[in-house]
Amino acid sequence: MARKCILIVLDGLGDRSYPEFAGKTPLEAAHTPTLDEFARRGANGLFHAGHVGTPFSSENAHFPLFGYDQCDFPGRGALEALGAGVDLAADDVALLAHFVCLHERPEGVLLEQDDPKAEDIFYARLASQLEPFHHDGMTASFHRTKGRFGIIQLSGKPSVHITDTNPMVDGRFVSDIQPWAGLDPEEARIAHQTAECVREYLTYIHHALRDVPENIMRTESGLPPVNGMVTQRAGRLKTVMPFSHRFGLRGGLIASGSMYRGMGKYLGMQVLDQIQDHDPEVELAGRLQLAASLLDDFDFLHVHTKAPDQAAHRKDPLCKKNVIEALDKAIGRSAGALVDNPDVLVIVTADHSTPSRGPLIHSGEPTPVVMLGEGVRCDRVKRFSEIDSAAGVLGLVRGTELFHLVLNHLECATLTGIRDTPEAVLFWPGRYQPFRFSTRGDS
Repeated sequence: MARKCILIVLDGLGDRSYPEFAGKTPLEAAHTPTLDEFARRGANGLFHAGHVGTPFSSENAHFPLFGYDQCDFPGRGALEALGAGVDLAADDVALLAHFVCLHERPEGVLLEQDDPKAEDIFYARLASQLEPFHHDGMTASFHRTKGRFGIIQLSGKPSVHITDTNPMVDGRFVSDIQPWAGLDPEEARIAHQTAECVREYLTYIHHALRDVPENIMRTESGLPPVNGMVTQRAGRLKTVMPFSHRFGLRGGLIASGSMYRGMGKYLGMQVLDQIQDHDPEVELAGRLQLAASLLDDFDFLHVHTKAPDQAAHRKDPLCKKNVIEALDKAIGRSAGALVDNPDVLVIVTADHSTPSRGPLIHSGEPTPVVMLGEGVRCDRVKRFSEIDSAAGVLGLVRGTELFHLVLNHLECATLTGIRDTPEAVLFWPGRYQPFRFSTRGDS
């Protein structure tokens, strides 16, 4: 049986059917000989990170992929901050934030343009205008991470239970910051105080950016000024059992982006050198080759590509089909030795579905999953797709069930009812203390 696992995540792979593909999805329409061969050789099914029909973000979907429940999730803002090197205290809250073009109207503030497409140096100049802001015992500060994106760090024991301001679509009004409903009176008070702090800080940012020379130049050129920020996904770090302690596996991530760096740090998984390339085939092939070279050092390797998700966000089904075909070539070039290695369990799936048309950012349909390895039950599925995979032996795999299947096929799953360590771990045998006879003697 396998001793190592390679989890290949094709981000946002799942999709909907489109008339230009005669009612097929981009994956169904794509020429994918490698993935189809995987389907013929392995166990197939569908995966959803939670309840079918519920759209998941990448960060929320990856938590169950790594065997963790949503209660362990600290919020995207906290993961991004951790990955970007922002020093968060235990009580701090981090919000995702980015520069936008706003237009003030009597009925509210309109998001005129979410992506102004300015140079990096322009956003660096805007960020340099912003000072730490103090309000009612709390402090807000902005840490730019890349381009127009950054983190707003709140200190002074703020609440994480506040709503987003980002409407995510141009031409919509920015949503007000409010406390969540259903909080106890004390938490509601702190959440209200936090919302007021963020509202005042965003107002300060708007006034600070209105008259910078760069925005005056944009206005004179007929472009809207980059004169504000929107926020979302507040988070606060929690304490979780590290990956190696919980599962007895040495885990590594081969992925790009501060969120995945932060997730690796948070879960105690090593974030490995990131191979990045504008060509998705070259990038994924390089990452798979890196994974193959690291099998002696790790028991579980996550190999990730964002390319299908990025293609779908262009709202062009043909673009996504082409990307899928390129990734299939990459897997064919670099994963052959992995699937032929009896010590390796190979899994290919996606974290969520991303529709290539329509208003939704992500959608709630399940995605295909295939497992290949010695001892894995082989079914009669011949193609890797959202439709064909549904007939596979795995059925519908939800949440952390996929990672439990990993433990099962790596021969280290704990038998229900067994407990050999004080901590509730999910692998067997646990790292238990050896038994010793009492020194009191026979008397």
